[in-house]
Amino acid sequence: MTQARLFEPLHLDGLALDNRIIIAPMCQYSARDGQASDWHMMHLGQLAMSGAGLLTLEATAVSPEARITYGDLGLYDDACERELGRVLAAIREYSPIPLCIQIAHAGRKASSQAPWEGGQQIRPDSPRGWLTEAPSPLPHGAEEVAPAALDRAGLKRVRDDFVATARRAVRLGIDSAEIHAAHGYLLHQFLSPLSNQRTDEYGGSLENRLRFPLEVFDAVRDVFPAGSPVWVRVSATDWVEEGWEVEQTIAFAEALKARGSAAIHVSTGGVSTKQKIALSPGYQVPFAERIKAATGLPTIAVGLITEARQAERILAEGKADAISIARAILYDPRWPWHAAAELGARVRAPKQYWRSQPREYKDLFLDTHFGQR
Repeated sequence: MTQARLFEPLHLDGLALDNRIIIAPMCQYSARDGQASDWHMMHLGQLAMSGAGLLTLEATAVSPEARITYGDLGLYDDACERELGRVLAAIREYSPIPLCIQIAHAGRKASSQAPWEGGQQIRPDSPRGWLTEAPSPLPHGAEEVAPAALDRAGLKRVRDDFVATARRAVRLGIDSAEIHAAHGYLLHQFLSPLSNQRTDEYGGSLENRLRFPLEVFDAVRDVFPAGSPVWVRVSATDWVEEGWEVEQTIAFAEALKARGSAAIHVSTGGVSTKQKIALSPGYQVPFAERIKAATGLPTIAVGLITEARQAERILAEGKADAISIARAILYDPRWPWHAAAELGARVRAPKQYWRSQPREYKDLFLDTHFGQR
C-alpha cells in the first residue's frame, strides 16, 4: 500500500518531523502579564499528544506593547520565560513532539480586547490599553486611535526585542521559530503599501518595504543554532486593490530563501478592514501553490483545511509540502489519529491511550517515547 503523503517524514533544516501535519499557532488570550498559565498547560498538553509532526506555540509577543490583547502570551522578561519554561518542561516529560515558537509584534493591531469581548481597540487612556506603534501613523480602523510611527530608535528597539525573545526561546530549548509577518501585524504592516507610507529607506519601493522584515529575519536567524529551522508566516495577499499581493510575496519569499529560511507558511489578509475574501475549503492553497512553484521553498498551506483526504490531496498534487491545522484540531484534538486511520497510516500516541484504538485499526499506533510515571 502506498504511504500517505501526509504521513511521510519532513525535514526542515536539521529538524526531523514524523509527518507533515503542523499545528498552527492559535492565540488563547489567557496569559497574565504575558506569562503562560495553567490553561496553556492543559491546552498545549493535549495538542502535544495529538500525533502531529510539529506543535507551534501561539503568537508570542516580544514586548508588552507587542501583544494583541492584554491576555497574549509573551516572552519578554524573566517571569515570562520562567512560566513558559514550566509549561514546556511538563510537556516534554510526556511528549516527544518538536516545538516551534511564533515570534510576533502586533503593531497597530495591539491593545485590543479578546475576541469574545468584541476584539475592538482599547484606547491608550483606558485601563489595560496602551498606545500602539506601526510603520506609519495610520490606524487600522477609521475610529481607532492612530499608532505612533516608529523612528530609527524604535526600529532598533523592536529588532532588539525580537532578538531577545529568540534568545529566551533558545534557552528554553524550543526547536524552531516562525516569525509572524502575516494577518496585519507589525511586519505585515511594513510590507503592505496600505499601511506603510514611510518616505525613508523603510517605505515606498518594494525593496524598501521588505527591508525591516528581512532585518528582523536575519537577526532571529542569527540567534538560533545551525540546523534549527527559522521561517516566516506571510499573508500572500491583502485582498484589497493596490495592496500587498502574491507577486510581491514571491519576491519576499525569494529574499527569505537566500537568507536561509527553512520554509514559508502561507496565509492571507488581515491588514485592512476593506478586505473582501471569498471563503471556501482550502481557499488559500492556490497562493501556497504559486509560491512553492515560483521559489521551490518548502511551503506550508493553511486555511479551511479540515478533512484528511483534502489535506492528502493538496500534498499529493504538489501544492504544498506540509499542512497547518488550526480550528480543526481545536475541535478534534485527535485529528492526526483519525486522519491516519482514514488514510491507512500510523501515528505516534502514548501507550496509556492505545486501548482506545478501534478493532479495525489495531496497527494504528506506533511505539514512541511518551513519558510514563
